[in-house]
Amino acid sequence: MASLRDIRRKIVSIKKTQQITKAMKMVAAAKLRRAQERVIAARPYSRKMLSVIASLASRVERAQHPLLAKREPKQVKLLVLTSDRGLCGAYNTNILRKAVEAVKQFKAEGKEVKVNVVGRKGRDFFRKRAGYTLGKVWSDLGMIDYEKAADVGKNIVERFTAGETDEVYLLYNEFKSVMQQKVTLEKLLPVEPPDEADPFTAAVDYLYEPSAEAILSSILPKHIEVQVYRSMLESQASEMGSRMTAMDSATRNAKDMIERLTLKFNKQRQAAITKEISEIVGGAEALK
Repeated sequence: MASLRDIRRKIVSIKKTQQITKAMKMVAAAKLRRAQERVIAARPYSRKMLSVIASLASRVERAQHPLLAKREPKQVKLLVLTSDRGLCGAYNTNILRKAVEAVKQFKAEGKEVKVNVVGRKGRDFFRKRAGYTLGKVWSDLGMIDYEKAADVGKNIVERFTAGETDEVYLLYNEFKSVMQQKVTLEKLLPVEPPDEADPFTAAVDYLYEPSAEAILSSILPKHIEVQVYRSMLESQASEMGSRMTAMDSATRNAKDMIERLTLKFNKQRQAAITKEISEIVGGAEALK
């Protein structure tokens, strides 16, 4: 049985841990609000750009641009977005589990897979495990801005146009709410424009200057950068939401542990006091 001193030390230690988790929860909540605003702002632009590409692509031949051209998929690149730090619940576990499943599926289809990673958690995971080809790694990015995402997007476009890979997939956590994040696997390259989403836009015949092909060549690399930027914002918002939830749970668990240990401490102290009184009374009776 633990002594009163040991129980008191545990209570003090857990209270300190509770202060840390509470502070981390507040920091994550503040960062989440900003990240959520940026995600909401980026989504309409991303969707509209895809709609514009769909309109342009319907007026040109796919083979005229390397980012639209389909090749036999022998070399596949998987871009996995993880975090640099832990203490964010199952955020990294879920995304890495899905990455392992995706790699197995690609290999079962006879494709060679190279994994590119954003975040130290993903980098460390694939470095420590055999059977994975780890390519480019981006880590310690901090708060995401467009320049950082553009660097990732440009690298992907360069490798694809050079013929080093035939398909590029993007794996990230899509932000739904503080309590919910959805692991999402999207095909990034070659670009597959959706069918004309807006019937009104489809019915309008635009005049393009200098030409639809020239505009498409300019906007397609930008589209890849925007999609990577949006997914990185989604991932960061998901990370903050998951961390806030995890730290809130840890804070509540610490409170429950403190209450249980305090009750145990009081019971043991009361038992010790009762024992001492009994010994004193017994000694007094023996002296009579």
